[in-house]
Amino acid sequence: MNILQANQDYERWSARQVPFVPADLRLKHAMMTQGAFSFLRATCYRWMQVFPEVCPDLATAPALRAVADLHVENFGTWRDSEGRLIWGINDFDEACVFPYTSDLLRLVVSAKLAGRAEHLAVKLDEACDAVLTGYREGLQAGGRPFVLSEQHAWLREIATNSLRDPVKFWRKMAALPMVQGTVPQDVTNALEQVMPKAGLSYGLRRRVSGLGSLGRPRFVALAEWRGGKVAREAKRLIASAGLWAQGQKGGGTLLYQSMLEQSVRCRDPFVRMEGHWLLRRLSPYCSRIEVTALPRKRDEGKLLYAMGWETANVHLGDRQHIKVVQRDLAARKSTWLRKAAKAMVKATLADWRAWAEHHAG
Repeated sequence: MNILQANQDYERWSARQVPFVPADLRLKHAMMTQGAFSFLRATCYRWMQVFPEVCPDLATAPALRAVADLHVENFGTWRDSEGRLIWGINDFDEACVFPYTSDLLRLVVSAKLAGRAEHLAVKLDEACDAVLTGYREGLQAGGRPFVLSEQHAWLREIATNSLRDPVKFWRKMAALPMVQGTVPQDVTNALEQVMPKAGLSYGLRRRVSGLGSLGRPRFVALAEWRGGKVAREAKRLIASAGLWAQGQKGGGTLLYQSMLEQSVRCRDPFVRMEGHWLLRRLSPYCSRIEVTALPRKRDEGKLLYAMGWETANVHLGDRQHIKVVQRDLAARKSTWLRKAAKAMVKATLADWRAWAEHHAG
């Protein structure tokens, strides 16, 4: 099955769970042509399909509840119940039981492909060393969330740089198009439950964001409350692409909530699931951090080390599997991640070129 066939099959599988927004899906297809990094972000389903073929030795590694769609732009910030600014993985749309090696490999491959687009300046060997060291030390320590208050000043600077200006953020929210037509009642009921006050008047808007989930319905309730704007988002979730890659028809248990609850984490109290909808607060400091928005002065190695550690924080949610993961990790040759990354970069670039060539014709 080539990339064109895989994409068509996956989209048919997805559409049986929820209808696509046609304009958003066309945008996703166009964005997939723009670069290999964007392509990787948009095609978790293809990764799940190709990874066992390209890296059979890694595909037999111990499995646990994995992020599955991990990449360098799958990190962001939020406020915990104490109002502290927290940094970490902020998207578990594709979470499924999968070999732990896949998350680490996908993170490194994404760093390499982001480097090709000149978003990151890090060599493959350095990226592998940083991610693996952070992951190993995170597991050994039993994990620890990234609280950006007394510690991690360098990460706080990245998270609060000028490109996350509140004025620009709310201007962008206000510019979102109003919803045309009816909205499912379960969406409005869910959004109203997470607004700061019952009965608050709000405008319902459409939001186009992300890449992997682009094409699925997304709604934002925008309101004025006590002197300023507030926003809550509802995003439609479907079964993990891992189930598609395994030949399953769909359905199954969504793992998003369990990832939030069981990881080593300072949770965002506004993020939760209601049925198949993910609800969360949107604000300047409760959102994903794009690689292009990072300040120019930064230490890529240090950032990737933190990403490796945060991956350990999430994997530690499956504590019963951690000892066997550590034994497997210790038994692998020092070059395993670099060797696999080269192979998956090559496979991803081949798919991207085939996709781009098809859509250019």
